[in-house]
Amino acid sequence: MTSALQTARYQYQPKLPPVFGGGLNIRAKSGEAVQTLCIADRDMLKALFKHTYGKPTVTFEPGEYNAALAKPLVVGVILSGGQAPGGHNVIAGLFDGLHKGNAASRLIGFKGGPSGLINGKYVEITGALVDEYRNTGGFDMIGSGRTKIETDEQFAASLETAARLGLDAVVIIGGDDSNTNAALLAEYFIEKGSSIQVIGCPKTIDGDLKNEYIEASFGFDTACKTYSELIGNIERDANSAKKYWHFIKLMGRSASHITLECALQTHPNICLISEEVAAKQMTLDEVAGQIAEAVARRAENGENFGIALIPEGLVEFIPEMKKLIAELNDIMAAHEGEFSGLRSFDGQQAFLERYLSRESNIVFASIPEEIAKQLLLDRDPHGNVQVSRIETEKLIIGVLEKRLAKMKAQGLYKGNFSTLGHFFGYEGRCAFPSNFDADYCYSLGYTAFMLIASGLTGYISSVRNISGPASAWTAGGVPLTMMMNMEQRHGEQRPVIKKALVELDGAPFKEFASHRAEWAVKTSFIYPGSIQYYGPPEVCDQPAITLKLEAS
Repeated sequence: MTSALQTARYQYQPKLPPVFGGGLNIRAKSGEAVQTLCIADRDMLKALFKHTYGKPTVTFEPGEYNAALAKPLVVGVILSGGQAPGGHNVIAGLFDGLHKGNAASRLIGFKGGPSGLINGKYVEITGALVDEYRNTGGFDMIGSGRTKIETDEQFAASLETAARLGLDAVVIIGGDDSNTNAALLAEYFIEKGSSIQVIGCPKTIDGDLKNEYIEASFGFDTACKTYSELIGNIERDANSAKKYWHFIKLMGRSASHITLECALQTHPNICLISEEVAAKQMTLDEVAGQIAEAVARRAENGENFGIALIPEGLVEFIPEMKKLIAELNDIMAAHEGEFSGLRSFDGQQAFLERYLSRESNIVFASIPEEIAKQLLLDRDPHGNVQVSRIETEKLIIGVLEKRLAKMKAQGLYKGNFSTLGHFFGYEGRCAFPSNFDADYCYSLGYTAFMLIASGLTGYISSVRNISGPASAWTAGGVPLTMMMNMEQRHGEQRPVIKKALVELDGAPFKEFASHRAEWAVKTSFIYPGSIQYYGPPEVCDQPAITLKLEAS
């Protein structure tokens, strides 16, 4: 059984960059640079990627009939990492491109992420299978996973599987880590004498995989619109009931792009941007003070309600919390056996007092016990605290309650402070993709086919000019090494695609900053409503506000 909307979405035909409207009369044009450069650590990366470093950028342009595009191909595809709206359309675009080139081409879907390639678990993706998932959310066509291909055995097994299946190429759909993995796999295949190509596609709802050539990662648009609908609904409820302050935590551990975009879409009273907190070295008390001032001023106007947006990763950007978390990670790693044997929180706290610095002991003792316990939960595979499990919104509420109580005792606050906390994360990861994401993802998949047919490897699919209508979009590819630097991981320097953080001198943040003082006091809420799929382009096809501001 399917819903009426799902049935209707199957029929939606995504828009493509106009260059792909010319059938197979397309050529790949290399960029002007003879050799491209990575963003940092050039000597180290050039040595690591002897075969794939320095390749030129590529754009697709109208040309004469290109026989290479008509060659039958066998391609594998992997969904890697967390879900993001539009993943199925990347696969659909890749499938349609392959079959437009040659009806005999085949697409193999590796099940459960990169582990499917390592272990040889796959499914043949047919036209009937693709048609069941067009323009729908989720990654359930083939599933996803977070396995990294990093050991010699895993690389060898990947090559063995790909060769056994007769693959011409592998497409990895993922974020910065997954596409770093794609670059390493492309280099490995060449090093081992294999002609199997590797192409990446940029995915992450966090929005932190972007740069000059990757203007947006897919899924960001849909997730932000989904969260903004929910925020708008809560704003309307708050403005109706006029009795609650809602503290809403939003996804985004390393960057605050989602929080910033949702603020621009909904005009909350408070929006914290982690990158600004870090740049200003704001303490937890200073963050609370900023919010308390707005709460008090709104109370003076008889408005004991409001909306505050908080990025998921905020705690790691507040200096004293960052220091505390780093110390806890080190202590729990160094004394794993002893610490894991402690059953009570009192016993854990007494143990930590012996190892934490004086400053961190004070911070640990000052935060609500519930939050302190969350800081001690099992670490992720990298040995880091699982930030998504820390109820940052409750931490902020707890600190605020203490501060406002003190202000009330001093006669500086005369309002009522009733709160509700929320976390919007999974609600946006598998939503029906917006028209923008449906079009963009389909174009990324189709472009991946073009890169493969053009004989390229170690590239990421790139669709540009996406702040405008699809009729103005351009398609091409970017060498994955261009986006890399070296970072310390597990005690050694490793190649990594650099995450894009919110730029405090960028147009989106400046737009937000120019209004936040007014929004803090004056109720200026905007209610975006649900994502619209049918109707005029100005309603249905608009990209994210941040994307338009960055292009202006």
